[in-house]
Amino acid sequence: MRIRITLLVALFTAGSLGLALIYAPTVHVRAATGSEDELSRGVRAIAEAYSLVEQNFADPVSSERAMYEGAIPGMLRTLDPHSNFLDPTEFRDMQRRQHAQYFGVGMEIAVDEGKIVVFQPFPGSPAWNAGLRRGDAVAAVDGRSTKGMDTADVANMLRGARGTPVSVTVERPGAPEPMTIQVIRGEIQTSVVDAYWLKPGIAYLGITTFEAENVSQDLETAIQALGEDKVQGLVLDLRGNPGGLLNEAVAVAGRYLRNGQTVVSHRGRAEQEQIFRAKAQSLGQRYPIVVLVDRRSASASEIVSGALQDHDRAWILGETTFGKGLVQGQFPLSEGAALLLTIAHYYTPSGRLIQRDYQHRSFFDYYYAGRNDGPNLQDVKATDSGRKVYGGGGIAPDEKFDPPKGNLFQRHMVVSNAFFHFGSVYFSGHTPVVAEGWSPDAETLQGFRNFLDAQEIPYTEEEFNTNRQWILDQLRWELYSRALGKKTADRAAMRSDAEVNYAIQCLPKAQALFQEAQRVIAQRRQRR
Repeated sequence: MRIRITLLVALFTAGSLGLALIYAPTVHVRAATGSEDELSRGVRAIAEAYSLVEQNFADPVSSERAMYEGAIPGMLRTLDPHSNFLDPTEFRDMQRRQHAQYFGVGMEIAVDEGKIVVFQPFPGSPAWNAGLRRGDAVAAVDGRSTKGMDTADVANMLRGARGTPVSVTVERPGAPEPMTIQVIRGEIQTSVVDAYWLKPGIAYLGITTFEAENVSQDLETAIQALGEDKVQGLVLDLRGNPGGLLNEAVAVAGRYLRNGQTVVSHRGRAEQEQIFRAKAQSLGQRYPIVVLVDRRSASASEIVSGALQDHDRAWILGETTFGKGLVQGQFPLSEGAALLLTIAHYYTPSGRLIQRDYQHRSFFDYYYAGRNDGPNLQDVKATDSGRKVYGGGGIAPDEKFDPPKGNLFQRHMVVSNAFFHFGSVYFSGHTPVVAEGWSPDAETLQGFRNFLDAQEIPYTEEEFNTNRQWILDQLRWELYSRALGKKTADRAAMRSDAEVNYAIQCLPKAQALFQEAQRVIAQRRQRR
């Protein structure tokens, strides 16, 4: 009981603990402003309530569950949708993702039909090199059955010291017997950045998250390998990017702005305003940029798109973004847990607050209900060239692009994992092999139709014919992913992506916008 009370006190006095930030490099936090009497009364009330529960509840009470799943999350839910409590396991997992580095075999696992399966082995990883492939069912690790385990349990068994062996027994669909594969654990470094040519002179840059500490570094490596001096236009894809580390967002946006321009600022009750400025990269300011965003683009990805929009540096294409403008500080607690507490709001260079309203709706509606927020007409600002932009509802694109909506047939195929299971049948126990540049032919399409019939997955002739191109695209991604790796599969998909191809057509708009902003800024300087 003393340990739990200590934890509760730590929550109320977190300002006195060391602060490691998730979304900012430095924040000065002062101690709680409530009086000691108020604090004592609050802690005493919680302790009394817990004591009554422990003594009188019908079943034995877990103090850890009462605090980790009840009291602490309950307190945070009274604040905002993004303050959060991480138990020791969750905190370690978050730190591992931020470092983008660990020791293990190098693959993602998932649950499919009650089995732990290899979802994606990373190309070049120990798992990939040893022959593990997407779709393999992990039956045992070092002889210990995985039956009844969840993915976290199996992942912990697969991780270990660099250079140590681990035996992975897998059942491969189509293979007559399970096979045991010896894998030597190694250092696994993951990258969430990919850059490649869409066509001569036109580059694609995709960033799936800003959660890792190596995003900006990986961006520089990828762009340099591509040859930035050859770039005549860039499509920056932030669709589905949920955000992450503020300093990584500042570094990414800043390389495309002029040196010293504001990228973002934030301020809160316990700190003075902080302004984060660009550290320019000269080559990154020579070509037009189109940024792709959607309703899942949030937080750090909104910092990047908002900064490039406010400075008229890029044409923003897609949907209005999620609207998360809250900064969380990371407060380590006793026993390896941590508190992620909202400590400030962030603002784009023009002064827009991007955070959507969450005080007049449930948190469930905030996250999952349809978006009907309009711009806040009271929060109107201007870009460098004088264009009006609005705050309070995410980043509204300069041009709207509605992504194709999945129909009932497509949703049914995805929910039934039809393509995933067909991939296993297609290669039928053999090591997956297809040549890069290969596309599914009529025979492959007929094979998929036969698979649907054999599995009694219902469809109509009209549905199959109407969705023919979509089916071919999904088959190519699935079979590429197994034989050549997810990155190669994703690249092939992006080159035929309708929004990416429209973004290429929008590059002249981005160029005109950039030139107009430069002209306006030059005129202002002359007037001075």
